[in-house]
Amino acid sequence: MCKDCGCESHKHNEDTKSTVEVVSKILSKNDKEADHNRAHLDEKGIFCINLMSSPGAGKTTLLENTIKKSKFKIGVVEGDLETNRDADRIIKAGASAYQITTGQGCHLDAVMVHEGLHHLPLENLNLVFVENVGNLVCPASYDVGSHINVVLLSSPEGSDKVEKYPVMFRAADLVIITKSSVKKYFNFDTKEVISSLRKLNPKADIIELDSVTGEGFEKWLDYLKFKMEFR
Repeated sequence: MCKDCGCESHKHNEDTKSTVEVVSKILSKNDKEADHNRAHLDEKGIFCINLMSSPGAGKTTLLENTIKKSKFKIGVVEGDLETNRDADRIIKAGASAYQITTGQGCHLDAVMVHEGLHHLPLENLNLVFVENVGNLVCPASYDVGSHINVVLLSSPEGSDKVEKYPVMFRAADLVIITKSSVKKYFNFDTKEVISSLRKLNPKADIIELDSVTGEGFEKWLDYLKFKMEFR
């Protein structure tokens, strides 16, 4: 008997093996679609960023200000469980957007993003963001066909998130610490985040900014310009 779940050990092993095989097939199919998305974007000369964070970390606000303060031709594939609110905000800010509502789904995958891309005016764009579903777990496991992954960490969440959610931060090419103007009220330790990230993912870059006050925002825009020019 399996001491953990009470089942017969050989049946437990068979079920585990079956689950792993199914997951592997799902991820393999997703990876092929992601490669297709990337190739399609490359043909159009479009740079794509997968934007991930927990709910409320400031993804949409970051995008709104990026649209307003830059000259990039931006399109956004929006992912949320329900409502078109974020897509509406992006359109109001002056960019193209397509909303994907996932229902109970906790992440976007490459197939969903493929659908979203076909609803954007790609011929008129040079930068596409995938604003993933707010979640620090599942989105990191699914390649959506982007060129880089950007993970937001807001100061109210606390400075221990890198160690608590290693899969997400290991997948990051850039970590943006957001809401920097209020970090003193939450005892947020930027040095702790940097130290943890350097141990986990030393290749990741770090930017600290506040989308509302504008503090550090030029660094983000400069990062985008650099990545788009030298990708």
